[in-house]
Amino acid sequence: RDGLEIRVTHGPVSRSYIDITLDVMAEFGVSAERNGYTWFRVEGGRCYRSRDHRVEPDCSQAGYFWAAAAVTGSTIAVKGTRRASHQGDIRILDILEMMGCRVEAGPDGVAVTGGPLACVDVDMGDIPDVVPTVAVASAFAKGRTLIRNVAHLREKESDRLAAVAAGLNRMGVAAGCDGESLWVEGGTPRPAAIDCQDDHRIAMSFAVAGLKTPGIQILDEACVRKSFPGFWQVLDGLYR
Repeated sequence: RDGLEIRVTHGPVSRSYIDITLDVMAEFGVSAERNGYTWFRVEGGRCYRSRDHRVEPDCSQAGYFWAAAAVTGSTIAVKGTRRASHQGDIRILDILEMMGCRVEAGPDGVAVTGGPLACVDVDMGDIPDVVPTVAVASAFAKGRTLIRNVAHLREKESDRLAAVAAGLNRMGVAAGCDGESLWVEGGTPRPAAIDCQDDHRIAMSFAVAGLKTPGIQILDEACVRKSFPGFWQVLDGLYR
């Protein structure tokens, strides 16, 4: 009613979510002024107007299946996805390409084909939700992967940096957190029970490892209901 002005003094991270929010607001008739990512203003007295809106497939969730292709050397396509998505998490495709995967965009979606994986050095500050996915995939890569600018993952549903490093360590993979970075030394992961700390993204990321390393056990597996209730059924479908 009275409008809103926001000034950002530090950051922000995950900037694509700001862009998506402003785009959807504009689609429904409410525009905002902005100065980059440091100042935003929405006038008061504006009204949203109804209209149809197509919601894109969730690229954060698609990332688990693209990573599954990467670690198993198979080809997996996610229907409805496109590389031109406004979602920041679509960048996982760029990272998987850097690691050695083949990415093909078709009329029905984007497919990833895995192969021998190489380590990467990437800034993932704007795409934190796919950090656990990339970290687990990098456990199967040759060399040390460094994921930078991700200190804010300590403030998610769990301390995701610590949870990922601990899970990889249990699998016999050297990994750790240095300040704002997460590093993973690729190797040969072994079976282990993973404490996902009731965090859906930790559970789904380590489930990907189980496709390559039989015997991975996910504790508190029901936590995936927060964002992807049918995850285990879809994952099971990959075997059929």
